[in-house]
Amino acid sequence: MIPKIENLAGGDLKGKRIAVLGLAFKPETDDVRDAPSIDIIKGLLERGAAVVAFDPVAREEAEKVLPKIEYANSEYDAASGADALVFVTEWNQFRALDMKRIMQSMRVPKIADLRNIYTPADMREMGFEYVGVGR
Repeated sequence: MIPKIENLAGGDLKGKRIAVLGLAFKPETDDVRDAPSIDIIKGLLERGAAVVAFDPVAREEAEKVLPKIEYANSEYDAASGADALVFVTEWNQFRALDMKRIMQSMRVPKIADLRNIYTPADMREMGFEYVGVGR
């Protein structure tokens, strides 16, 4: 997934602010053991990105294994000033975001939807550069 995010962000992640939504292994839990978000975030950090993350429940557990990232208090705070937004866990509340508000708060309107929460055509019509998985 890192190359997909890297490509979306323009190839070089150094100095880019990447917002990650979802840290838990699956929705409705705070379990981050074997969560894809951990490896993805570590890969982003290794490539020089600044990562800000939000999860409705798993923040406390994630802070134990990812102490060097910024944690946001909401999805909208995470997206603020971001060069790319990455959906990693498919929380139901992520399906109901005000995407116009998200777009207006981002520095660059780019989304890597690793859970295919949104429809590519809809996101592109709104003005996002959008990549999903297997689409």
